[in-house]
Amino acid sequence: MAPQREWFEKDYYKVLGVPETATAKEITRAYRKLARDTHPDRNAGKEERFKEVSAAYDVIGDPAKRKEYDEVRKLGPVGAGFGAGGGRPGGGGSPFGGGFRMDDLGDLGDLFGGLFGRGGEGRSRAGPSRGTGPRRGADLEAELHLSFADAVRGVTTTVNVTSEAPCQTCHGSGARPGTSPVVCPRCGGRGVLDDNQGLFSFSTPCTRCGGKGTVVESPCPTCGGSGNQLRQREVNVRIPPGVNDGQRIRVKGRGSPGAGGGPPGDLYVVVRTGSHPLFGRSGNNLTLNVPVTFPEAALGANITVPTLDGDPVTLRLPEGTRSGRTLRIKGRGVPGTDGRAPGDLLVTVEVAVPAKLSSAERKAVEELAAASTESPRAYLETADAR
Repeated sequence: MAPQREWFEKDYYKVLGVPETATAKEITRAYRKLARDTHPDRNAGKEERFKEVSAAYDVIGDPAKRKEYDEVRKLGPVGAGFGAGGGRPGGGGSPFGGGFRMDDLGDLGDLFGGLFGRGGEGRSRAGPSRGTGPRRGADLEAELHLSFADAVRGVTTTVNVTSEAPCQTCHGSGARPGTSPVVCPRCGGRGVLDDNQGLFSFSTPCTRCGGKGTVVESPCPTCGGSGNQLRQREVNVRIPPGVNDGQRIRVKGRGSPGAGGGPPGDLYVVVRTGSHPLFGRSGNNLTLNVPVTFPEAALGANITVPTLDGDPVTLRLPEGTRSGRTLRIKGRGVPGTDGRAPGDLLVTVEVAVPAKLSSAERKAVEELAAASTESPRAYLETADAR
């Protein structure tokens, strides 16, 4: 019996032994007790009772289904079904009881369509029926490890994916080579079976062909008739410049194949980027620490700075550059994409202090110290005095 008809004929509250006003916790508690008492593994001969209890909880144990179940049952008496009989007193000949008008059929069709997942397919007997139709394939996810440089510049590469793919023997038909699927003899190729219930006709997927409308009489020996096989395949993927660690790149149509002629899913590539011995990254800018000597920082100098693309550039240090100062080299960071300007190379200067001085260096530093007239800590001494 179709589930939608059972909603009219079965009182799921009575099946679970709870009132219609029972809370979700009370329903769950009742179900667990009954399931334990009727489970066929522990109680021989109670398999049908266990199925009945499970079916009841599947509906009123779900808040959304319970709401729909309650609404449907208000349309007619318990056990009335969809028959177009004489009705009850005050019902105006309607099988759903008093207050129901034939003008309400449009609203009722919308309600039934929402309840049974067909978007308004529940209609009068004259209306057409459809099968389950094509279904989109599942999305897949793969991980790709890139070097720091490849993540910055962008790269076209491949990822290995193990998933279902169209069978290479039957090319996805599911039939043995030399044969083809045939029209389902039960549903005549429609993929659905009609369940006439008086005023209405509800369609359910054909159990013979599973809603496809065709059956495979001679299955493919490789895939067993499914049309798909699990295998490893390489997928080309283009990684744009400046991709971040953990970023997901979508490759359209390279996921699992669809069913019933439906489109395939998508492949999402999660990028993992490595580090670089010299460069770091801040957004679209590259960062670099460069050591300089005290004379270069004090007197100013032109220094050579490496870049990620291997083409060094010359950077001018202003006179009196302090350690920790960051200078900018325009356009030598992460390449721009989609019309965006490229990032910059941010060079942070670090004044190197030699661990050991030669005699000449020591003499020069001592002369510099003797000639210095201003202490860099003078502001501290002034603050202490106050």
